[in-house]
Amino acid sequence: MAKHQTISLRNDNGTEVLAQTPLIVSASRATDIPAFYADWFFRRLDNGYLRWRNPFSGQDSYVSFANTRFIVFWSKNPAPLLSHLPTLKERRIGCYIQYTLNDYEAEGLEPNVPTLTQRINTFRRLVDALGMGAVVWRFDPLILTDRINIDTLLRKIARIADALVGYTEKIVFSFADIDSYKKVSRNLRQNGINYREWDEDSMCEFALRLSTLNRDNWDFRLATCAERIDLSEYGIEHNRCIDSELISRIAPDDAVLQNFLYNAEADSGQRKACGCILSKDIGAYNTCPHGCLYCYANTSPASAFANYKRALANPPTDSII
Repeated sequence: MAKHQTISLRNDNGTEVLAQTPLIVSASRATDIPAFYADWFFRRLDNGYLRWRNPFSGQDSYVSFANTRFIVFWSKNPAPLLSHLPTLKERRIGCYIQYTLNDYEAEGLEPNVPTLTQRINTFRRLVDALGMGAVVWRFDPLILTDRINIDTLLRKIARIADALVGYTEKIVFSFADIDSYKKVSRNLRQNGINYREWDEDSMCEFALRLSTLNRDNWDFRLATCAERIDLSEYGIEHNRCIDSELISRIAPDDAVLQNFLYNAEADSGQRKACGCILSKDIGAYNTCPHGCLYCYANTSPASAFANYKRALANPPTDSII
C-alpha cells in the first residue's frame, strides 16, 4: 500500500512532531475549504504544516507542505480562491478545481450557495485564470424527487452546459445513493423532500439521454464519479477526480511530480469504485455551512455551522476543527 513520506517538524507550540509530506494535497472531499477556509488554508501553507483529525478514530496527525507540488481543490463556491492563486504560482504549486456546479435553486437543496449566475461567473473567471481543463464541472449528485425527474435534471444540466461552452471539457456526475446514509435520508424527509432512489434502468435512461444531448450540443467528455455501473456503451467513462493524466498535463515541467505520477498507485483509502491516485485529504467533516440537504459529511447543518463559527473565532489554529 502506497504511503506518504514523513519528516519531523516543530508545531506552533514548539513541540517536535512527525508529519506526512504528500506531493498531492486534496482540499477537500470532506468540507468546502475554498469557500469557507481559504484564508486559513493559505496561512497554514505559509506556516508549512497543518494538523488533521482522523474522522473515524478522532486521532490528530500532522501534514507538512514541504514536498507539496500540487493541490486539488473541491468546492461549490471557489470564488475566494481567486485572490490566492498568485501565491500558488509563486510557490510553483500547481492546482485544479473540482467545481460542483448544480442547479437546485428552485428546490432549496443547497440553501447557502451563491446564485447560479454568480457561480457560473466564478467558473469562467477561474478558467480565465487557470486555463481550460483546470476547472472540472461536476453536477453532483443527481437527485430524484417528486419534483425532480430525469427530464428536470437534463434541463438543469443543459442550462449550465450552454453557459460553459468554451470553459469546460467535461461533465462529471454521480447518482445520489441516499438510503446508504441514514442521516441524509432523515434530513431530506425532515425538510419535506420526497426522494427516490436510482435503479439501473433509470441510470441507463439518464445516460442515454445525456449522451444524446451532449452529442447534439456540446461534445463534452462525460464521466461518473465512484459509480460501479458501466455506462461505457453511452460514451461515459469512470472519472478519476485526483487524476494523474490531468495533473501531468497541467504541470508538465515538474520532474519530481511527473516521476511520482508515472508510478502512481490508487488511493487505497477511497471507495472501491474510486479511480483516484494517492493524495492526502486535509479537510474535516461537520465543518461546511453550505447547508446542503443531501450532505453526508455533516452530522447536522447546525453543528457544522457551530464548528465553522468556532474556526472563525480562532483563525491562527493549525486545524479546521
